[in-house]
Amino acid sequence: MKRALIPALAVIVAVSFAVSCKPKVKPTPKPVQAVEQPKVERIEPQVPVQKPTLSEEELYMAKSLEQINREKPLGMINFDYNEYAIREDARDTLASNAAWLKRWPSAKILIEGHCDERGTEDYNLALGEKRAQAAYGYLVGQGIPSSRMKIISYGKSQPLDMGKDESAMARNRRDQFLIIEK
Repeated sequence: MKRALIPALAVIVAVSFAVSCKPKVKPTPKPVQAVEQPKVERIEPQVPVQKPTLSEEELYMAKSLEQINREKPLGMINFDYNEYAIREDARDTLASNAAWLKRWPSAKILIEGHCDERGTEDYNLALGEKRAQAAYGYLVGQGIPSSRMKIISYGKSQPLDMGKDESAMARNRRDQFLIIEK
């Protein structure tokens, strides 16, 4: 019996050893179901973005001389045939021009005297200069410093209206005001 006991004991030890060395099986975890995340939308506030507003002076300084002259802030005046006296209907325009020049004290202007096609070149150059001088004198009388104004006569060389009738010639007898410095 001893003989049978030793092999039986060996089998028990071997089986016990095999069982104790067997890896323990962990239970497999249940798969986690993905929970759908709610979509988050970014909502921008509905506050209107205000662009910085420029002052009237900043707008004026940002413009070129060409842009300012295209806007025609200074009105043109007309004259009677062969005359250089300021007409009654031109006084409001000159007063408006003076107000604009007072508003912009750094602006300098050129007063251009023009004539119609009648008369000689020399005569019309002299008449155009007298017309420009008349507007110049009126503006000085309104408080505009003479240092801010220059005059030039174009005589009949730059007609505004190429027509040959009296209404065309009346439009050509004029003073125009050009801003030359701001």
